[in-house]
Amino acid sequence: MSQRIVAFLAIFVALQLSWQLLRGSPVEYAVVHHGTVRPAAYLIHWISPQTRAQAVDFSVHAHGGGLNVVNGCEGLDAACLLIAAFAVAGLPLSIAVPGMTLGVATILVVNQVRIVALFFAYRCDPALFDLLHSAVAPLAMVLFVACYFHAWLGYSENHAAAAA
Repeated sequence: MSQRIVAFLAIFVALQLSWQLLRGSPVEYAVVHHGTVRPAAYLIHWISPQTRAQAVDFSVHAHGGGLNVVNGCEGLDAACLLIAAFAVAGLPLSIAVPGMTLGVATILVVNQVRIVALFFAYRCDPALFDLLHSAVAPLAMVLFVACYFHAWLGYSENHAAAAA
């Protein structure tokens, strides 16, 4: 097994375990409630004011049904995947840090779209929600991370070629 693969797996597992150690902490509350649930409730209310969506702890409450944001729904799994990939890519810090920063920010935005889509899917068709939640959305997040990382590697190669 390649050293990079082992390093990638070790970093990814360490990041995931670190997040698990923060369960029940103010950091988890800040990430899930303030960073995920509140923005989702705001977007849902903006899209559909009649739902009267409100952020309550780790849930979006609304007339007609809400959504719980549980472990993994905050998008950090995908962010950990991207961070681990950048950590072992061997890119110069001047290329890796901006790529990682932009990537994590983009993942969090894409995750908000995912949460809002799941909210409306649940309200419209629970079977669609189950499909999106269990298969489509997780796969889409992993594919997004892979495509973003691949694109950033291409950017770094072009940047290096232009600098040479």
